[in-house]
Amino acid sequence: MAKQVDRGLKRAAVLTLGELGRSRHYRDRADAGSALAAFADAPEAFGLLLDLVLDPQDTFVTRVTAEALLRRKDRSGLTIVASALAVADPNHSDWIHTAVNDVFGVFSIDRDHAMRVCGEILQDSDDRLARGAEQLRGILAEIDPALHP
Repeated sequence: MAKQVDRGLKRAAVLTLGELGRSRHYRDRADAGSALAAFADAPEAFGLLLDLVLDPQDTFVTRVTAEALLRRKDRSGLTIVASALAVADPNHSDWIHTAVNDVFGVFSIDRDHAMRVCGEILQDSDDRLARGAEQLRGILAEIDPALHP
């Protein structure tokens, strides 16, 4: 019973944050993207997060949402960012690139892990997602992290 309640609460949170993500105000949308990133593994969050990373009105939303997804340092977050990169215009791509640099520019172990996950995504993805994962892996490869083991 507890699992069903937890799932229901997660779904309600995702739907509520999705509503906030449709706000007219860019700060509300950025807050929604940042908070929704915690639910990136929920199927109903994928489209909402992708829309926020590719926000057509303000790239601040793009940067905040992409950074929150990347800070998860897991397959769910990296998959959404790779999906966005696959279809992003040059302006959105630049802000996603900035978020990648900010998140993975410190510890080489984090950057290396993200590159491995991108390689996994490449193995079992459709062409569009594979293209985005390859772009993300290329951005990661350009980073020389400040701290190495």
